[in-house]
Amino acid sequence: MFLHVDLDAFFASVEQLLDPDLAGRPVVVAGLGRRGVVCAASYEARPYGVHSALPTAIARRLCPHAVFLAPRFHLYEDHSRRVMAILDDVTPLVEQLSIDEAFLDVRGVRRLHGDATAVATAIRARVHDEVGLAASVGGATTKFLAKIASDLAKPDGQLVVAPGKELEVLHPLPVQRLWGVGPKTLARLERLGVQTVGDVARLPVESLVHAVGDAHGRHLHALAHNRDERVVVVERDTRSIGNEETFAHDLTDRAAVERELTRLADRVAQRLRAADVEARTITLKARYGDFTTLTRARTLGAATAVSTVISATARELLGSVDVARGLRLLGISGAQLVATAAEQQGTLNLGALTEETERDERRAAVERAVDAVRARFGSGALAPATLLDVEPRSSERS
Repeated sequence: MFLHVDLDAFFASVEQLLDPDLAGRPVVVAGLGRRGVVCAASYEARPYGVHSALPTAIARRLCPHAVFLAPRFHLYEDHSRRVMAILDDVTPLVEQLSIDEAFLDVRGVRRLHGDATAVATAIRARVHDEVGLAASVGGATTKFLAKIASDLAKPDGQLVVAPGKELEVLHPLPVQRLWGVGPKTLARLERLGVQTVGDVARLPVESLVHAVGDAHGRHLHALAHNRDERVVVVERDTRSIGNEETFAHDLTDRAAVERELTRLADRVAQRLRAADVEARTITLKARYGDFTTLTRARTLGAATAVSTVISATARELLGSVDVARGLRLLGISGAQLVATAAEQQGTLNLGALTEETERDERRAAVERAVDAVRARFGSGALAPATLLDVEPRSSERS
C-alpha cells in the first residue's frame, strides 16, 4: 500500500502559521512584480479564483483584499524538513517529490504502525501537533491512485482506497484526472465520446492508440485500469536547488543584471545551507523578451554553498549571454548536491588548507551567521552590500 502526503496550500499555510493575524484571511504568496506569478494561495483565496501559476496582476484583480507576500523559501524548507523527518520516522521508504509532497511505501510497517488508514491518521496528527500544518493523505495499491486520493481528500483530510475498490473510486472521475490528459488529448478523447476514466477503460486499446498515439494510448489505458508498476524511489540521482526571477521590464544593463545575479546567488546559497547541502554544478538560466531561453552550466572543483562563489560563477557564465537583447528572466540553480562537511560522517581534511579554501570557509561561517539573523528578524534584515540601495520590500499587505 502506498501513501501520498501533500501539505495543504503549503507556502501560504506556513505564512499563516508564523503570523496569527493572517489566520482566516486570504493569503497569496507570489512574485510581487508586474510579471510575477502566484506560488501558493490559501484556501480563503481560492473561492475568488486565485491559484498557483496565475499571474499576480490577475490575482490582485480577483481578490484585491488578499494579503500578498513574497516567498520566503528558507522558512518553507525548514518546515518541509520537519515534516519529512516525521515521514522518515514512519518508514525508510519515503520518496520526496517536492518541498510539500512525498510518497511512502507502508507495506512493511503494518505490525509496527497498523494498516494504511491508521498510518495516514497518525501522520496527519503528528504533522499538525509537531509542525502546526495541515496535510492531506491518500492511500491506494498504486502511486497513481494514492496521488488522486490525496487530491480528493483536500483540504486537511484523508482517503485510503481499500484493495479491490480501486475502480469504484477511479472510474467515475473526469478523464482529466489521468496523468497526461491535457487540452489537446482531451479534445481527441471527447471526439470518441469519452468523459470519465471509466469511458477510457471501456475503450479498446486500439482505439486509444489510433486517437492519441501508441505510447500515450497504452499509458492511458493502463492508468484507467489502475495499472501503475512504479515503486517508491528513496533517493533521486538528479536534484537541484535554485531560484529565478521574472522582471517587470527586460534588463539590458549588465550592471543591473549582475546585481540580480548577486541577489539570486544569495537566495540559492541560503536555500542550500538550509537543506544542509552544497552544489558542485552551478547553472545559469537566461530568457530573452521573445522567450528564447539559454542555459549555461559549470562544474566546480569543490561543492559550495557560499553565495560569493555561486555569484562569481554565474557572472562568468553570463559572459556568453547577449544582455543587450534584453533579459526577461534570470535564474541560478545548484545541482550535484552533496551533504555539507558538517553533515558528512568520518570525513577529515588532512591536507593543508589553501588560501582560497580558508577564504571560502570564513565566508561560509559569515553567511551561516547571516542565516541566523534572518531567521530571527526576517529575510530583509541583512543583504549583500551591493543590494542595500535596491533591495525591494519583502511583502505587501492589504
